[in-house]
Amino acid sequence: MNWKFVAIIVIFVILLALPVIFHFQSRKTEKERAIEVCIKACREAVISGRDLSVGPCLLDPVPDLRDWVCDVAHWPRQDVDNLPENQCSSFRERKARHFVEVDPSCKFIRAY
Repeated sequence: MNWKFVAIIVIFVILLALPVIFHFQSRKTEKERAIEVCIKACREAVISGRDLSVGPCLLDPVPDLRDWVCDVAHWPRQDVDNLPENQCSSFRERKARHFVEVDPSCKFIRAY
């Protein structure tokens, strides 16, 4: 068998596969996307003048990520953060299994 021909085929296959490999490596995880969307929603709420000092739920659920919610909380946590009316109902009712918390100034606290 002609080794040059085999080498050319191997190189061709690798070149065809590179875009696919890079596409999957550059994709963000669901968690990373949820964090980004939550921070963006928080910033938009601040710009629109919404009062975030009581720690409201911002996205219930996060659009296109039905298993995630976005909640404003304080760090350290305050009593107002534990009030049901300030928590995302989808998470409380176990319709969503994950949450992102940001503080009232839109700084990331945690994602679970």
